Amino acid sequence: MAALASTQLIVITDNDRCVSDAQQLADRLQLPFGGVTTDHSFVLRVTDHQLELVELGPAAPGPVYVDFVEGTLGHRRRFGGGRGQLVAKAAGIKKGFIPTVIDATAGLGRDAFVLAKLGCQVRMIERSAVVAELLRDGMRRAEQDSEVAEIIARMSLEVADAKEALAGLTQEDRPDVVYVDPMHPERAKAARVKKEMRLFRALVGGDEDDAALLQAALKAARKRVVVKRPRKAVAIEGPEPSLVFEGKSTRFDVYLIPY
Repeated sequence: MAALASTQLIVITDNDRCVSDAQQLADRLQLPFGGVTTDHSFVLRVTDHQLELVELGPAAPGPVYVDFVEGTLGHRRRFGGGRGQLVAKAAGIKKGFIPTVIDATAGLGRDAFVLAKLGCQVRMIERSAVVAELLRDGMRRAEQDSEVAEIIARMSLEVADAKEALAGLTQEDRPDVVYVDPMHPERAKAARVKKEMRLFRALVGGDEDDAALLQAALKAARKRVVVKRPRKAVAIEGPEPSLVFEGKSTRFDVYLIPY
């Protein structure tokens, strides 16, 4: 699927106090600012509380935004299961070992946040500048919460093509773990995931380069590469996973790096 043309996306605000911030955002992203026309399919809406990506149209779903404090991640922070979570096991987190992680497909930062909550230093890479702005906005707001700020301090973000960023790492910068969560097929029973997936596919297109990204990750990681997949999906083209951690709807394919 081709990525969304920039002419279909516009930055708006309904709050006079946010006009300056909205104009600066439009300038950073080289997007138009102002009135919506029939050419626009999506808007980046700046409110006095958060940045939202909104699909337009009579049947469009609600806004997509990043919230590390409340909602799903707030519940998971409090009741998520700690090191017993599949993502923690897949990353190799255990007593006496907390890996450094590069999340090569940051998205909305959910798994990166869980790993950071468990003590990992997580360097997030996101190729879409628009998605990265949503993520930065969520991090900025979370830094104001005393319970969450310490977790956010272990997360960093950059906009880049992950294949190039991984290939450019120095020996000292190589992480213990590279985490990869390619664009998945939509899950019919998960309305919110379906909404976000549709928006993300429109923004950045599909992940036709997942095999190349896996190879780059295997060269960059010191200890393992973790690939998140729908439970019944085929593995990414390349070597067979060394380990598989399977849940009800998701699995983690783990590629151990030989010493």
